[in-house]
Amino acid sequence: MAPIQGFTLWLTGMSGAGKTTLVDYIAARMRQVGRAVEVLDENDLADDYWGGTADTKEERNIGVRRMGLVANLLTRNHVATLVASVSPYKGAREDNRRLIGRYLEVYVDCPTEKLIQRDSTGKYKKALAGEIPNFVGITEPYEPPSSPEVTIRSDVETIESGALRIFQALLDMGHVTGDELRVITGKRMRANPPAKKGARARPAARAARVAKPRKAKGKR
Repeated sequence: MAPIQGFTLWLTGMSGAGKTTLVDYIAARMRQVGRAVEVLDENDLADDYWGGTADTKEERNIGVRRMGLVANLLTRNHVATLVASVSPYKGAREDNRRLIGRYLEVYVDCPTEKLIQRDSTGKYKKALAGEIPNFVGITEPYEPPSSPEVTIRSDVETIESGALRIFQALLDMGHVTGDELRVITGKRMRANPPAKKGARARPAARAARVAKPRKAKGKR
């Protein structure tokens, strides 16, 4: 049996997209199989990490890199590290990817209009009214990941379906085992083979046509 290794699962997305809900769901299920799990949620750590202020791009990047340093230490010590952070800028996220190595990025995507509709904190309303300056997604940009391992559309996907795709990605990358996921999900899940370098995936419709068997010709 392969030794248990740590990894960092980094969930990025705008405020209120559902990162914390997903992280808590995954953490609870990873603990079911005896994994050491640590959750780093910027909503809980903001005061300790950057004094409750993150008004500038530089300040936000400092906070994200600090979380990355902690995530790296935990990962090196065989901990499943789950991070929920807006982390709006690609540069800081990519710095963490290079630092940690055993890293999987999840983009929790949700249209801004939907975030405003379901906002229970009032932050978006205050930002639109000018009461909160430098609010990411309203007055400050959010830079979506270019190629995350998983993209979750939290406005149309359930927590369960999104988490299942994250578990599949963790299995594909060797961060969890099929036996662990059978306990967690109740399903037999197999790792997908890695794509060959330089190979392009065929469009689904074309692949279906190619795979369709030909009808046998009748004897003359």
